[in-house]
Amino acid sequence: MRSIAELILGTGLRPGAAVEMSWDDFAGDRMKVLDEKAGERITTHRPHDLRTYLDDLPKRGAYVLAKNLTQPIGYSACEKAFRAWRATLGPEAKPYSLHGLRKLTIIRLAEAGCSEAEIQAVTKQSVETVVYYRTRANRLALLWAAPGHRK
Repeated sequence: MRSIAELILGTGLRPGAAVEMSWDDFAGDRMKVLDEKAGERITTHRPHDLRTYLDDLPKRGAYVLAKNLTQPIGYSACEKAFRAWRATLGPEAKPYSLHGLRKLTIIRLAEAGCSEAEIQAVTKQSVETVVYYRTRANRLALLWAAPGHRK
């Protein structure tokens, strides 16, 4: 579960595209990601946290989330495993989803000071979606800045 979470948070990809990432998609501080809507692969920056995590991960096939030596585990299997893991966390975890990690990516990028254009370049989300989640991040930042509400 951590590997799929790291891939989604580090790439901003939809879960289905993150599941299908191969080791060949990563080289140094660059990565090739699939823009599922446009149907194109683009080369972009690979964040340090994702690079560190993947560099320490054993390679057990061509894919990061390998089913065997030549195939990825697949979205359905990954989603099923996520739901089973989520069930162990209790009823309060029920609203959380793999796709929600993509939204968290927007919030984290906004909190790190990225502009809407920079966030869109990473996540390929619409302007409206980026603005909506950026506003949530800004509210949190304002709250944390208030006396008595520090992180």
